[in-house]
Amino acid sequence: MKHIVNFSGGICSFWAAYRVIQKHGRDDVTLLFADTLEEDWDLYRFLDDAGAALGVPVTRIAEGRSVWGLFAEKGMIGNSRFPLCSVMLKREVLDDWRKANCIEYDTTVYIGIDWTETHRLEQTRLALPDWKIEAPMCEGELWDKCKMLDELRRLGVKPPRLYDMGFPHNNCGGACVKAGHAHFAHLLRTIPAKFAQWEGYERRVRQTTGKDFSVLTDRSGDGKKKPLTLEQFRKNIEQGKSYDRDDWGGCGCSLGSTAA
Repeated sequence: MKHIVNFSGGICSFWAAYRVIQKHGRDDVTLLFADTLEEDWDLYRFLDDAGAALGVPVTRIAEGRSVWGLFAEKGMIGNSRFPLCSVMLKREVLDDWRKANCIEYDTTVYIGIDWTETHRLEQTRLALPDWKIEAPMCEGELWDKCKMLDELRRLGVKPPRLYDMGFPHNNCGGACVKAGHAHFAHLLRTIPAKFAQWEGYERRVRQTTGKDFSVLTDRSGDGKKKPLTLEQFRKNIEQGKSYDRDDWGGCGCSLGSTAA
């Protein structure tokens, strides 16, 4: 038996791993983390603390390119419709590792989603028919994120700092090509250096390719999607212009198929 937990560095994947270990023990459990090389520094601290608390060290794997290194090489910028980074830096890397290490075993893959995201469980099962997929936080006692954070503190583990800063996930340093206007406005307020970094990365890829790519889109006016650069989005906020305060977007990099 092999029990592989897709360990993203998020709070839900921690508790998914906890429930797996409570049920099956530690011996055949692997906490598998696919590093995008774009992560917040505190995520790595959390991985160490989480591994120590769970009694299973985190196994780190990486494709080798960063998110923006991948975009520069491919000559395009990923977005919510085609999350190139999710596919190549997370999903394919995780699937390749499982094929190399688990194909001869009775293997279950566990994903860190909660009861509000059960649709993603079914999507993942359809996308990865070769693997048995389970989501422990969608079963038994159902917890929300506040409960998960409180229980983590009771274990003596400090939560990832991005949660305390108001971010909904602990991926890509608080940024994500699937994120929306509200998310990037929050990033600009709380971690302006990270926003500036992504703004610069986006500008360089646009200049190099000569193409009108952008992470965000503008739906104002006729309602049709138009490219909205991070630079222009920042200027809009600085000028007091409105933006969609409900558009947080989503992040589910390690879930789904290896195709967009």
